[in-house]
Amino acid sequence: MKFLCIECDRQMAFAERELPGDGTLAAVFACPACGRSVAMLTNPMETQLVSSLGVQIGGRSVPEQPFELTRSAVATGREDAFADAPAAAAPAGRPVWDEAARERLGRVPSFVRGMVQRIYADYAAERRIAVITPEVMDTARRELGLEGM
Repeated sequence: MKFLCIECDRQMAFAERELPGDGTLAAVFACPACGRSVAMLTNPMETQLVSSLGVQIGGRSVPEQPFELTRSAVATGREDAFADAPAAAAPAGRPVWDEAARERLGRVPSFVRGMVQRIYADYAAERRIAVITPEVMDTARRELGLEGM
């Protein structure tokens, strides 16, 4: 939801948030051009609904994460799908990365490195390969059709 200043035809910006203590929520938005402001007051049921959905009014408390919106919309997504997990901390039964493969993985762009690492690790685990090497990565690329990775 966005508020528009009728006089200036500009989008209003979030200015402040108040929790009066009676279960309501007040949010103030101001026009950056003329300074006019508008307040939105929710009743206790609306406030509870918005809170239960995880909506935060008033800006972020943590920095944006890669593919954040996409991950939140996927019902079966894994929290660690895009994480850069250190190779030495592989769970039991998971393959480990040799130095050459780890170096090659380090050249993958950081925003997809965790996903690429997961693809190769899953490939190796499914085939009971204990150590991921550049040769294993090449074979996986061919078999999985990942020639760009």
